[in-house]
Amino acid sequence: MPTPPLQPYTRYPFNVPSRSPIQHSMSLMVNRAPISGGQRVSVCICTYKRPQLLRRLLEKLAVQETAGLFTYSVVVADNDSDQSAAGVVSEFAAKVSFPVSYRVEPRQGIALARNKAVEDVEGDYVAFIDDDEYPVGDWLLQLVQTLEKHKADGVLGPVKRHFDEKPPDWIARSNFYERPTHPTGFVLTWREGRSGNLLFKGEMLTGKSEPFDPQFRTGEDQDFLRRMMDAGKVFIWCNEAVVYEVVPPGRWKRTFMLKRALLRGAMEPRVATFGMTDVVKSALAVPVYLLVLPFMLFLGQHRFMAVLVRLCDHLGKLLALVGIHLVSEQYVTE
Repeated sequence: MPTPPLQPYTRYPFNVPSRSPIQHSMSLMVNRAPISGGQRVSVCICTYKRPQLLRRLLEKLAVQETAGLFTYSVVVADNDSDQSAAGVVSEFAAKVSFPVSYRVEPRQGIALARNKAVEDVEGDYVAFIDDDEYPVGDWLLQLVQTLEKHKADGVLGPVKRHFDEKPPDWIARSNFYERPTHPTGFVLTWREGRSGNLLFKGEMLTGKSEPFDPQFRTGEDQDFLRRMMDAGKVFIWCNEAVVYEVVPPGRWKRTFMLKRALLRGAMEPRVATFGMTDVVKSALAVPVYLLVLPFMLFLGQHRFMAVLVRLCDHLGKLLALVGIHLVSEQYVTE
C-alpha cells in the first residue's frame, strides 16, 4: 500500500499562552495524517528538557518496522512549561506521514505528564518509551507480535544502558543502569514493571481520567501496573524488543544517584502493599548497610556506591514515614 501523502502542516504558536490558574494544560495535533487498516499503536513519550535525546528517539521511531500488521502514531507530552521540545517535535512532524501529537502539561510531575500523554489516546495498543531511550528497528513489531501470540494484556522489554562517552571505570564495572531480563513469555509481577519499554491494550484506559496516580513523583508506572494486575491483567516479557537508555555524564555523579535513591525510597510507602514487614526490613537494613559501608571502600568504588545507594533507598522510606522528604524536586534528572 503506498504511503499516504503528508497532510498540510499549519504552524501553531508554540509558546504557552497566558492562562488562568485552572487552565493547566495545552494540547495540539501537529500532524494528523490519516491511518487505516490493522491494529493501531499510540506511542507515548513524556519529555522534560531533553530536546537532543528526544530528537534521537523520534528519528528511530520514524523507521519502525510494522510488517503491515499495524499502523502507529506518536504522542509527545512535554512537561516543560517553556516547551523546550516544541521545535524538535515540529521538525519531526514535518518529515513523517503518520500522526504526531504534541501536548503540554505545565504542572510538573511524571504522573501528570503520563496522563496528558494518554488523554484521548486512540490506539488499540498504547506504548510507552522514555525520552532518554531509543529502540531497535523492530521494537514495536516484536512487542505487538509477542502480545498477540501469548494473548497477554501487556508486554515489556529490556532496557540496556548506552554510553555516548566513555564512563569512569567504576561505572563501567558496576551494575548501575543495568536491569534484569527474562525469557520471552515470562509472566511479570508488578515489581518488575516499568514504563520505559511497555505496550498494553488501550482498553485498560477506558473510564480512567487519571490512570497514573499524581501522588507519585516516581514509581507511578509500577503503581499503574500493580492495579492492572490486581484486576486480572497479564503482563509478559519480550526479550527481543530492545531499547537502549542513554546514560550521560550527569548520571555518573554520586549526588545524582543518591538523590534518586532517596526519592525512589520516599515513594515506596505510598504503594498499597507497603506494610509493617517493609518497615521492619528497612529499619534493619539501614544499620547493617552503615556497618558494612566502610569495608566496601576496599572492594572498589562500584561496590561502595552500590551499598550507599541501597542505604539511601531504605533511608528514604523510613524518613517518608515520619513526613521527612530530603528531595523536594519533582524530577531528579540529567
